[in-house]
Amino acid sequence: MTYGCQTWSLTKIIGNKLKVAQRAMERKILGIKIKDKIPCKNIRQQTHIKDVVLFAERRKWNGAGHVARMSDNRLIMPMMQSYVKTGDFTVPGKIKSALIENAMFYGTYLLIFGICLIYVAARPDIDIDGEKLKIIGVTASNTWGLFVLVLMLGYGLVDVPRTLWNWSKTEYMLSNTYFKIAKLSTEKTEAEEALEDVLECPESTRQSLRGKMDDFEDYNQSPDALCESTLVNIHKKVIRRSFIKQRTSIQWANLMNTAVQWEDVLSNKQGSEKIYHHSDPKRAVFLFPWWRTVYTPAVEWYWKCLLRPYVYMAGAVILTIMSFMVVWSECLFFIKDPVLSLFAVFINLARENYDYAYIELASILTIAYLCFCAYFSVFKIRILNLYYIAPHHQTNEHSLIFIGAMLCRLTPPMCLNFLGLIHLDSHIVQDRRIEETSYTQIMGHMDVIAIIANGFNIYFPILIVLLCICTYFSLGSRLLSAVGFQQFIGDDDMTQELIDEGRELVAREKRRLERRADAEARRKNWTERFNDDSSRRNEVPLASDRRGERYTVPRSPDEDDRSELLRQAEPIDYKEDVVDSMRDVNDGYQSRPARFSSTNRQGNRPPRNIFDDV
Repeated sequence: MTYGCQTWSLTKIIGNKLKVAQRAMERKILGIKIKDKIPCKNIRQQTHIKDVVLFAERRKWNGAGHVARMSDNRLIMPMMQSYVKTGDFTVPGKIKSALIENAMFYGTYLLIFGICLIYVAARPDIDIDGEKLKIIGVTASNTWGLFVLVLMLGYGLVDVPRTLWNWSKTEYMLSNTYFKIAKLSTEKTEAEEALEDVLECPESTRQSLRGKMDDFEDYNQSPDALCESTLVNIHKKVIRRSFIKQRTSIQWANLMNTAVQWEDVLSNKQGSEKIYHHSDPKRAVFLFPWWRTVYTPAVEWYWKCLLRPYVYMAGAVILTIMSFMVVWSECLFFIKDPVLSLFAVFINLARENYDYAYIELASILTIAYLCFCAYFSVFKIRILNLYYIAPHHQTNEHSLIFIGAMLCRLTPPMCLNFLGLIHLDSHIVQDRRIEETSYTQIMGHMDVIAIIANGFNIYFPILIVLLCICTYFSLGSRLLSAVGFQQFIGDDDMTQELIDEGRELVAREKRRLERRADAEARRKNWTERFNDDSSRRNEVPLASDRRGERYTVPRSPDEDDRSELLRQAEPIDYKEDVVDSMRDVNDGYQSRPARFSSTNRQGNRPPRNIFDDV
């Protein structure tokens, strides 16, 4: 990236110098001085010299476009993705593994390119040259990109407004969070067990090392002995499984935090007092203390319990209207007379009124919503727990590269699709009088293969309607649930069972945190009392305490090993032995009742819910 930025800055400097040199040459040819103040455009018309700077700019953008297309998904991104996740220990080994892993991907792309090439070669009216071969490659890439774009838009145009609408329903979001926690619990347990399995030393490795270290026993190398390939496989598994374990642990904590927040919202909505109360006082502390003076508990209650749901509903309605406009225009943008594409109608009206500000604003909003819906679907992709975006910086490297390649694949076809929606692509509306856009001048058109130029890129977006219908009725989620991948479906018995399980897991986790907080508070209180008593003894030394001045507090062996291990395993107070040892040191302290001794517990009964985590 640094090299690319430096190269781009250098081209800008060279372009500015070329511009100055060309202007000076034109004025010198015509004998015009700078003080004459004649526009450069008029001078160029008199000299009839082509604009060298404009030619250089077009060549620069053309080269940048081809480099971007090459680096997005055909060469660099897949190689980087495979290079990162390999377990080899050397650079040549990583490159070799990446090439082998990407052989299938490159074979698929070459197959598409070969089919297109055979089709062009079979056409007698088309001559094959270097420019046509380049267009064939771009055609194959954009065809695949348009196929992915239709799938992503068909899901995102429905799910984006629906997600915003669901955010306004507290009970729904709480149930959905419980469902995610129940599913993540199984995934977290599997990740921990998988990491423990791969960290165990293989039996063949132990046998191999034992044989090499013993000089008195005959050693025959077993077929499963330790070798470099075995270490590479183990290293690859350790990298992947350790990251999955770390990711699931952090996601578990984040989901617990989200569930507690929705529980607080629900309890405050059901309460009669219009002041927001947090179950954990730490959640009421903000990064900037002055913000609490503005965002008071009363304001927080009105926002979270009253106003925020209506804001989400209004946003969902607006996005639903936008989705309907996009679907309507996608189905009818190829009809040029009459113009049925809504976005083309708006752009034409603004063009007649010369309202350039409206044209820019409408274009930005339209393509921004298309990008948001498509990229929203990309972020929802999850392939076998390997490639997906995890929040809170828990996405691994090869998942980021995979998502980045997907975004690069979607950009060129999305631009062509947007130009078709507003009828600015002359090859779609079949009107040669339309001035070509800068994008089509650099990227070109897909005119070589008729079935792609006239059929696929025009009629294939109609399938967005079918995908939107399937998404609205959650046919994909129901299909995944039927084959064993449980999804959140409101009227399903298994979904309700997972919701109940998630609710119990949240309650268990809250009790565990409460026990830990209570133990920390007791430990802190004990430390403070011990320090206070020690300071009092130092201030008023007694004759009977002279032995205690040079006597340190004894720590029994039980306190060193057994009690410490028990406290780490379960935060329960195990300090009775320390209290008993202190009674021999100070008679004055002995007269006080031990606050943390076992005699204060009612009937010596253990704490409640001690086995909830079992």
